[in-house]
Amino acid sequence: MFLSSPLPLRALCALLAAALGAFFLTPSAESLARRLGAMDRPGEKRKIHTQPTPRLGGAAIAAGFFAAALAFTAPYSVLSGVLRASLLIVLMGAADDCFSLRSPLKLAFQLLAALIAWRAGARIGVLTLPFSARGHVVLGAWGLPLTLLWMLACTNAVNLIDGLDGLAAGVTAIASLSLLFVAAAVGEGEIAVLLAALAGGCLGFLPYNRFPARIFMGDTGSQLLGFALGAASTVGMFKSHAALSFFVPLLALGLPLFDTAFAFCRRALHGKNPLRADRGHIHHRLLDRGLDQQRAAALLDGVSALLGLTAVLLAARGEAARILAALTTAAGLGAALALIRARALETRRHRSQQEHGA
Repeated sequence: MFLSSPLPLRALCALLAAALGAFFLTPSAESLARRLGAMDRPGEKRKIHTQPTPRLGGAAIAAGFFAAALAFTAPYSVLSGVLRASLLIVLMGAADDCFSLRSPLKLAFQLLAALIAWRAGARIGVLTLPFSARGHVVLGAWGLPLTLLWMLACTNAVNLIDGLDGLAAGVTAIASLSLLFVAAAVGEGEIAVLLAALAGGCLGFLPYNRFPARIFMGDTGSQLLGFALGAASTVGMFKSHAALSFFVPLLALGLPLFDTAFAFCRRALHGKNPLRADRGHIHHRLLDRGLDQQRAAALLDGVSALLGLTAVLLAARGEAARILAALTTAAGLGAALALIRARALETRRHRSQQEHGA
């Protein structure tokens, strides 16, 4: 019955079902985390929270996501492969939240999941060349390593940005909704419903995860969100020969991908292990400039929303939409930088007054 319904109705039902599932299951996930000892304890310099916090919230997100995806999508090979691979990521993330797996083992599971999705058809086969007369290039054998690299990058990007209460869930919900519109536009209706379920799982979890967070999503959630976004974005969105199709998923996932690339390069340039976590991510820098957790998360959510809107406008046909996309992004990023600078100046003045008063 549901599968014969119009796409917008199915997507809305999937979003609501996933949101309700995640919302009502999160308290159970919190209790389970406490019983299993899956707690995120403060102590490391990069960690912001001050109290031990359960970190299996991603299990509730996953339950809502899978239930809604299975109920409201018509199964076919690519979608089934993405769901199987995502389930493997969830199991690996839950094991890591409970037992702290070593990085090489986690990377091996991520590669295996990416291979499962690739074999099912979630792959990058074409790259556009916007400034070339040729227009596009068929990747051939290079499609496999590029697809694997893309999925690994997305998986770890969301994991790394999960450093403020509500940030990863908010950014992923925005990116999912952005890619949902693009997937529907390129004729990938089932992937659009899948993305709606992913957004719903994030939205249902957010009431428990926003500042001050009762529970964290942990690797169970963050790696699922990143992997599902990366795999879903390869279906349809990278296959178009349209001049700007390559930039659409890059923009929609721009904030976590930029943060990850920036962190990797920064650590390498300073002679540090690029894979070793530190306190130098974008959200850490905003906190150091005087923003509190709520304002920093809201600002980054706003930047992500601007990038997502730009991606949707770029996917639309017409030069006017693309010009509007460029103007929107420039104006939004300019306003964000001005806000950060104003807040930093305010913080410095406040500290100066305190020092003089002392």
